[in-house]
Amino acid sequence: MIAAVALAALAAVCAVSAWRMTSVRWTWRAPRAAIALWQALGLTWGLASVGALLAYALEPWGRGVIHGLVYLVTHWREPAGLQRVGALAAGLALLTVLLAVVVVAMAQTTQARRRHRLLLSLVARDEPAVPGVRVVDHPGAAAYCVPGLKSQVVISEGTLSLLSRDELAAVLAHEDAHARERHDLVLLPFAALRWVLPWSKVVRDAHASVALLVEMAADDHARLRVPPKRLATALLRFGTAGAFATPHGALGMGAENVMARVNRLVKPGPAMRRRYRYGIVAGAALLTTSAPLLWFLPQ
Repeated sequence: MIAAVALAALAAVCAVSAWRMTSVRWTWRAPRAAIALWQALGLTWGLASVGALLAYALEPWGRGVIHGLVYLVTHWREPAGLQRVGALAAGLALLTVLLAVVVVAMAQTTQARRRHRLLLSLVARDEPAVPGVRVVDHPGAAAYCVPGLKSQVVISEGTLSLLSRDELAAVLAHEDAHARERHDLVLLPFAALRWVLPWSKVVRDAHASVALLVEMAADDHARLRVPPKRLATALLRFGTAGAFATPHGALGMGAENVMARVNRLVKPGPAMRRRYRYGIVAGAALLTTSAPLLWFLPQ
């Protein structure tokens, strides 16, 4: 019973921590470290929730979750008692749902990107002024990347007219960060969880928080190449120009929380100390390993 209680407590701690993380602002000072912590909380919550149910169901055998499941399969014995059978069914069902929604979301996103790349091959063009970038003849403001093994950065003709050279360089550096750091993979599990739990305010807020941190991380990458004020003015121009929505499966400049990002670029607060950032990442790694280790813990 020790493993079941420990896993249930761990799942509760992750849920409460995620709820608290949606309202704090220290994450803005170290978005990459905060993203790592968010990923650890999400993964650990899923494994701990499933593990708590399975550990309770398999507790009479005293073998832990992993070895208990192996024993269940090899000996074809079901747990004694209706409650333990229900816990086993619930745990396996939750694990199946969590895995399935991620796989389905990934398949849908991959298909959407494939269709969009095909569309770009028909309507987009190369522009000598911005080598390596695909340009779409559209008067609206748009800038986004289509992630993948061969990521594509796309801008509109309206963006070329709207931004100065420095502002355009800032926007392209922002999109390059999305492509290089594969922020789409960061957002995918949170988007999948929001799809399966649309009624949960914590899940919605968690997705929004991670999406904002992803944009801030891309902003930080861009301001290493260009003055931060150039990116800030580009964000303001996009915000006032009525930029159209980013296609499904792509990552764009982000129209949400523009003023928070602009203020952060123009008036940056004190940077988080390196040892604190490393401490957060180390804590996230330790948290990620905690649930799998408890799966092996004998009852």
